[in-house]
Amino acid sequence: MRRRFLLAVMLLAALPVPAFAQAPPPHETTSEVPALSAMHEVIMPLWHEAWPAKDTKRMAELTPGIERHLAEVSTAKLPGILRDRQAAWDVGVKQLQATAAAYRAAVDRQDEAALLEAAEALHTHYEKLVRVIRPATPEIDAFHQALYVLYHYDLEKYSLPVVREHVAGLKAKMDALSAAALPARHASKKAAYEPARDRLAASVNALSAAAAGSDEARIKAAVEEVHASYEALDSIFK
Repeated sequence: MRRRFLLAVMLLAALPVPAFAQAPPPHETTSEVPALSAMHEVIMPLWHEAWPAKDTKRMAELTPGIERHLAEVSTAKLPGILRDRQAAWDVGVKQLQATAAAYRAAVDRQDEAALLEAAEALHTHYEKLVRVIRPATPEIDAFHQALYVLYHYDLEKYSLPVVREHVAGLKAKMDALSAAALPARHASKKAAYEPARDRLAASVNALSAAAAGSDEARIKAAVEEVHASYEALDSIFK
């Protein structure tokens, strides 16, 4: 009896272990670069205090902090969810670096006019870099986070129950996205946004219908269409 039990245990141990979905690290699905957020510690007093008062002494005192934060921003890596923003990020970082160099030069020359101009440009390029990674709306960001895990992590391993769970989540995120109003700052994009949003909603519905069945090829093709539709929507805000 004991021999049979041991044999059963050995057979069970030899069976392949099912591969469960591996969730990405939390920072990979967060649309944030901590180094850029930290740089606001010097941008805020520069722009809201020193620059309006034309306090060039205070502006000069902020120079080391600006350069320290910029060095961290320059070496920061974008999270996986922002991989499609890399080119724009690289351009923005170079612009910020050039502006910081002009700021330092103005401080060294004690050129008040040039320093005020450089400070304004530094704030402008910092805000531009923030917009590169800033989600257009919280609902679009939430949808992207859900899609990212499915598309870049779980689709390749393909487990129908896991995919169906993702699809249900995407459907809920799409419902919230469809119900959300476009922020006023994006009012000029409304004409392009609405049909792109409707295309995304249609692709999610098609994926939901496909996932109700078991045709793997059809489901994967539907996921690809959702991803393409999302990219089309996201491109409006770039």
